[in-house]
Amino acid sequence: MLPSPNKMNELERMAGNVIVCGFAGLDVPAPVHKWLSEESVAGLILFKRNIGDMHQAAALISSCVADRDPTLPVLVCVDQEGGRVARFGEPVLQLPPMRALGAAGDTRLTRDAAMVLGQQLRAIGINLNFAPVLDVDTNPHNPIIGDRAFGRTPDVVTEHALAFAEGLRRGGVLSCGKHFPGHGDTDLDSHLALPTLRHDRARLEEVELSPFRAAAKRIPSVMTAHVVFDAVDPAVPATMSRTTIAGILRAELGFEGAVFSDDLEMKAITERYSIEEAGVLAIEAGCDLLLVCSDLEAAARLRETIAMEAGRNERFRARLAEARTRADVLRRRIHDLPPALPLKNALDTADARSVRGRLRVLS
Repeated sequence: MLPSPNKMNELERMAGNVIVCGFAGLDVPAPVHKWLSEESVAGLILFKRNIGDMHQAAALISSCVADRDPTLPVLVCVDQEGGRVARFGEPVLQLPPMRALGAAGDTRLTRDAAMVLGQQLRAIGINLNFAPVLDVDTNPHNPIIGDRAFGRTPDVVTEHALAFAEGLRRGGVLSCGKHFPGHGDTDLDSHLALPTLRHDRARLEEVELSPFRAAAKRIPSVMTAHVVFDAVDPAVPATMSRTTIAGILRAELGFEGAVFSDDLEMKAITERYSIEEAGVLAIEAGCDLLLVCSDLEAAARLRETIAMEAGRNERFRARLAEARTRADVLRRRIHDLPPALPLKNALDTADARSVRGRLRVLS
């Protein structure tokens, strides 16, 4: 029996509120404005394609969040790690690769740099940065992590990643640790193919899981890896593995925050699943927020599919309600952060000048 139209609308809204979407161009497309006005999307993710300059980006974000429910802020997300993963250019603080910060051995610098970056991002309108990377760089042939990691040992990664997360918080931005349960030793790029990690569980505990275990009580969100971990669940990528998310991340590590999927448009997923199928499986596995980073039609189909599945499957509906609750809790945590500075002020604080000088020594 199909749900009533009113019930279906309620389920579609719930489904939308576990999706973070991206789009092309410097202007916000009409469907995104519609979803925002209906309060049926959790958030947005910006890329270089959306950013002409800081002032244009700030205006774009303002047009999205104006007149929205202030008690439940829209997530406005970006990947601004430093090094080769940075969507904003100058005059936003340009960080070196995280490997350089880890090698410098100064966690105060890492924290202070992240704080200044956070202040500047928040002044533009960003409230969540998909950082820090918690992966351990143990494979010199890894095509996707490498110098994005803080180091080659779990201790270095843990110390600097936690300092980075704390700095972002002080700057007014939520952090997201990635890519659970570890992408540092893969030899494939999950944007292009599905990697498999064949280490036994003892090795995973010692290396890959160690930073995530240390961070579990200290970061508000985690992003999954589109990687198969043979010792945990050889059948599916971690993003779709209940053993990995509900079992290890939740039950064993005690993580209570929100879990993001990595982008469901990556080839590690799309070569095996439709985005709609992948999204349902990710929610079932324990993901709370789903990233669809460019295809708005796919995001719309995903919302409809999730709502239909919730309408006919009581167990899935309960899991979706749990995911929506965790997503809402994350969004409300924005209220606990320091408020945004005026953009002009954020770009030229004493802390910003100090950090720029200290970073020049690393270049």
